[in-house]
Amino acid sequence: MAVLNIRIEDRIRDQLKEMADDEGVTLSEYVRNLVMEAVVPVFEREAKHGDEPAQDSLRIIDRQVLSLLHRILGRVLPEDANDDDGNREYQLMRAKILEAGYTGEYWFETAGFQTELSKRDCTRVADILDMFRIITYSLERLDKEGTAVADKLRFRLEFIGFDHNDALEGHMASYVDFLMNDDRWTELKPQLERNDNGNSHHRMLDVYLRMLAEYRRIMDSRGRGSNRMEYFLSPDELQQIAEASVHPSNRKHN
Repeated sequence: MAVLNIRIEDRIRDQLKEMADDEGVTLSEYVRNLVMEAVVPVFEREAKHGDEPAQDSLRIIDRQVLSLLHRILGRVLPEDANDDDGNREYQLMRAKILEAGYTGEYWFETAGFQTELSKRDCTRVADILDMFRIITYSLERLDKEGTAVADKLRFRLEFIGFDHNDALEGHMASYVDFLMNDDRWTELKPQLERNDNGNSHHRMLDVYLRMLAEYRRIMDSRGRGSNRMEYFLSPDELQQIAEASVHPSNRKHN
C-alpha cells in the first residue's frame, strides 16, 4: 500500500483529529476515508451532465398524480393557449401516455429538464463569485488609495464566466444568471458583459478552483475577525491568486 505524506498546519491537524474522534476512528482512517470519497465514486453515472434522460418506469402513484395535473392544466388553459404548456389537447395527450403506460413516450415528462446541479457545484459557484467580489472590491480600494495595479494583473483577475459549450459549466453559467437576476453579485455583471456575457469559450472551472484554493489559504491565515477591512486583498495577495490560475505544470520556477 502506498504512503502519502502531506504537510498541514498544526491547528488543521488538531481539527481533523477532533473530527476523527467524533467518528470513532483514527486520524489516518478519517483522512483516508476523505480521500477515498473524493476519488472513488459510489456508482458510475450512466449519463453525462446534460439533459435528464426519461425514466424507464414510473410508480403507479406518480403516474396518477402527473396524469391528474395534466388534466387539470388542460382544463384551465385558455382556448387559444400556445406557449410552453401547449394547449388542452397537448395536456390530455400527456395524461393519456401516463394512464396507458406508454413508457416509450415518457420522455414527454422529462423533456427540457437538466441533470441536477449538485449542492457541491452550487456551493462552488457561490464561492467563486464571492472570491471575485472580494477581488473586485480590493482592486477598487487600491485605486482609491492611488496604488497602481498593472492592467495585465487586472485582466487575469477578471471573472469571465464559464464555457457554455461544456454541459456542466454551461449549467453553472445559467446558475450565475439566475443568482444575478435576484440582485446577487451584480457588481460582477460588467465583467461578464466585457467577456461575451459570461461565455468563456473554454473551460474555466479548474482554473477558478485553483484560484479559490489560494484565496482560502490567504483568508485562513488571517484568522477570524469581524473587521470588514480584513477581507481586502493586498497587491501581493492578488498576484498570488492570479499565479494560482496557471496549472502547476505550466508555471515558471525560479
